[in-house]
Order: sequence, then C-alpha cells, then structure tokens
Amino acid sequence: MIHPPPVLTIAGSDCSSGAGIQADLKTFTALGCYGLTALTSVVAEVPSKVTRIQLLEAAMIQDQITVLAETFPIAAAKTGMLGGKSQIASVIAAWHPLAKRGIPLVIDPVMVATSGRRLLEVDALTLLLEELFPLATIITPNLDEASVLLEVKITNRQEMEQAAHALASRFSTAILLKGGHLGGNIAPDILVAGDEVHWFEAPRVHGVHTHGTGCTYSAAIAAGLAKGLSLAVSVQQGKDFVTHAITRHYRWGNVDALNHHELGIP
Repeated sequence: MIHPPPVLTIAGSDCSSGAGIQADLKTFTALGCYGLTALTSVVAEVPSKVTRIQLLEAAMIQDQITVLAETFPIAAAKTGMLGGKSQIASVIAAWHPLAKRGIPLVIDPVMVATSGRRLLEVDALTLLLEELFPLATIITPNLDEASVLLEVKITNRQEMEQAAHALASRFSTAILLKGGHLGGNIAPDILVAGDEVHWFEAPRVHGVHTHGTGCTYSAAIAAGLAKGLSLAVSVQQGKDFVTHAITRHYRWGNVDALNHHELGIP
C-alpha cells in the first residue's frame, strides 16, 4: 500500500464546502495527499455572501496543530482564513517548531471574501506581516491583497511583476501574485522566487461566479510540495488544477461551485 503524504490546512470552515478547509481537503485528496485540518473559525457563507463568522479560541487552534505535528509526518501545510490577532499568534507559536523541521508552508493571505466581507481583523494585519509571513515558503496574494499590502493599484502585467518583486523583497520569500482580477481572456499569474521569474497563464473562464479559487490554488501548491515537486512545478500543478475546477464547475440554478473531483490533469 502506498501511504500518501499528510498535508495540513490551517483555515476556516465553509458550510457551503466551496472554499476553506472543505475545498482544501477535496484538493489534497484529488492530488494524492492525506488532508489534516486545524480549524480557525466556522463561517456561515455561500458563494455570494457571508452571514456570520465565529472565531475559535486561540488555545484550541494551537492544540490542533501541535497534536497533529506530534502524530503525523506532516509533509507540507497551508494557511487560509485565520481571523484575528490571537488566532494568528497561536498559529505562529505552533508553527515555529515545525519551521525548524523545514516543512514547507504556503500562506494564502485571506483578507476579504469573494463576496466582499472582511475576513481578517484590522489589528491582526501587522502580526500577520511581521511574524507569520517570514515563516512562509511561498505567499499567494491576489491583486486586491497585493494592493493592500503595497498601497498601490495594480492594473497590468508590468505592474504585477513590479509588485511581485517588491513583495518578495519585503518578505524575503517566494511570491505568487495571482492576476485573476485583471481583464482580458487570459488569467496570468507570476511567481518570483529568488532570481527565478515564471509566468503561468490559462484561458479565463467567463460566466462562473463562485468562491474558493484561492483556497484551492494554494492547497494544490501545498500538495505538490508535499510530494517533493519543485516550487515552480507545484505552482503549475495548482494553476492547472484550479483552472480545471473552474472550467468543470457545478451549477444549481444561479449557484456555481468549483469541481474538485474531476482531476483532468497529470
């Protein structure tokens, strides 16, 4: 029997199962990994709106990570929605021993939901930037998140590349800047990792209104790293997987959801 690498997601629960830990678990399974979860919050949401957020106690978050790390040979991890200052502090405290073990950490800096609801408390941002980001193997902001971090507007590929380099320099880690919010028929992303620069492109899928693409993308990258793939190959796997999940989306009336099950990629 082949035992899949365990991958940990530290994120919130989405009751509609399109984003958060539910999307992460589907992605891990589809890509041949065993998913572990450290829950940070419970969110009442659907693709179009968030109605309630309940953050978990910091001690519970830290204990989940710690007991999993003591039991499983965690091969990689990712973070998603963290919530507030105390929740982020608990993740930082729990992750420091794992960072010393060289476990790759993918940070999806979830700040705002697709519906527009803020998912990160304002007073938590400084802690996120100064203490959690330095622990990352790669950080995966979208254009809106990068604009907040850099206090600039990003409107084209040249500005994307400048922003990615600026973020990589500021946080001394690899940056995947996702260009899904740019216009046009191509969705471009750029990876800056040390001296390496890679662009990843896919046809834009029009007319699909869902959420969870950032969760799915970062989870697929973590799965690739857990299997020993290089960072660039892991990002390409993530790009292919999320594009396929959008293209093969589910639809019930006016509700769309990503399809994490029909793999469609090597």
